[in-house]
Amino acid sequence: MRVLRIAGEGMNSLAANKLRTFFMMAGTIVGIAALTVIMAIGKGTEKKVMKRVEVFGPRAMMLIAGGGRALPPPDTSVTTLTLDDAQAIREEVTGLEMATPQAWQFGVSLKHEASQIQAVVWGVEPQWHEAWDWHAAEGEGISDEDVATMSRVCVIGSAVKRDLFGGTDPIGKSLYINKVSLTVKGVLEHRGTTGGDGGEFDNRVILPITTAMRRVMNVDHVGAIRIITQDVSLMEQQARQIEDLIRRRHHITPDVEDDFRIITAAIIADMVRGTSRTLSLLLMALAGLSLLVGGVVLMNILLISVAERTREIGLRRAVGATRGDIFAQFLTESLSVTFLGMLLGSAVGAAISLAIGRLTPMPAIVSWEPFALAIAFALLVGTFFGVQPARRAARLHPVEALR
Repeated sequence: MRVLRIAGEGMNSLAANKLRTFFMMAGTIVGIAALTVIMAIGKGTEKKVMKRVEVFGPRAMMLIAGGGRALPPPDTSVTTLTLDDAQAIREEVTGLEMATPQAWQFGVSLKHEASQIQAVVWGVEPQWHEAWDWHAAEGEGISDEDVATMSRVCVIGSAVKRDLFGGTDPIGKSLYINKVSLTVKGVLEHRGTTGGDGGEFDNRVILPITTAMRRVMNVDHVGAIRIITQDVSLMEQQARQIEDLIRRRHHITPDVEDDFRIITAAIIADMVRGTSRTLSLLLMALAGLSLLVGGVVLMNILLISVAERTREIGLRRAVGATRGDIFAQFLTESLSVTFLGMLLGSAVGAAISLAIGRLTPMPAIVSWEPFALAIAFALLVGTFFGVQPARRAARLHPVEALR
């Protein structure tokens, strides 16, 4: 009962000075809100990474034209990766299920009657459907005969169907790519957005690779080779074999940078997580700084409060309150302020996180972890920065305080 009475005295004092209480809470609110948003974005980024890994395929590798370690899209100016490289990989690297080349162009204009849009154009082999586990939902996919005869056919994504053909059935109809007329023979399965960055997987057209390279793009090189291994445990060894093979074929000496790169699901996950981790650490440091500043403000306002309430403290000591009672009252005020700030900060942070997830391409998932961490921070800040004012109040001599 005594503890509850002391806590009640502290809460009454806070309620009597609402503006001062708010200023004491402000730093905690900002810090906890920032922490909640940071952790929500981190959770969302992790989910996006796992979605990308799932789409990419755990048994897949991509040999992409262009050096460096950046994620796709590749450097389209590099022209050294060829169909012969894909054939060499099939013949010389053991344990592979398939190695299928693909040529591509971005932002290509597509026309059908009066409609015109821009999309990504891919030149592929029939194995592309299996390599990406992406088949035709309507009509047919690319066939061996299409590749062998350089057929003027294409398979479109669902976004292209929607934007270019509206509500009509596109199968058997024509569209133009770079003034080349192609007949639509199929529509790919719907895939949706590219894991949170706002782009669409479905805004693409695939053609037989021979048609794409010779009729549409007029190139003799490919952008990438999609490679599927039979055994994930062999992937690292096979990646080294492919690297050595392509370096030999492209006559790359040890002191020259590669004109290609090999991407796996693990590399994609590591790159994205690394970037996210660095950003999260920076933002968490800023959130920690906000909490530190809030704690300093809290301590100084409490010290001012002690000076203003000297007569009150002296009177309480004179009627029987012990030093422990005074210490507990002021420490309770400090903890109450930080816990109220924690609750408000968590609510603000959760609201901002939900708004970010719904109104922007940035992923954000609210979970229980930031609330648990917020409680720990509130307890730490309230105790650490509340002890000094509470000790100063408890040490006041009752006679001196009443003067």
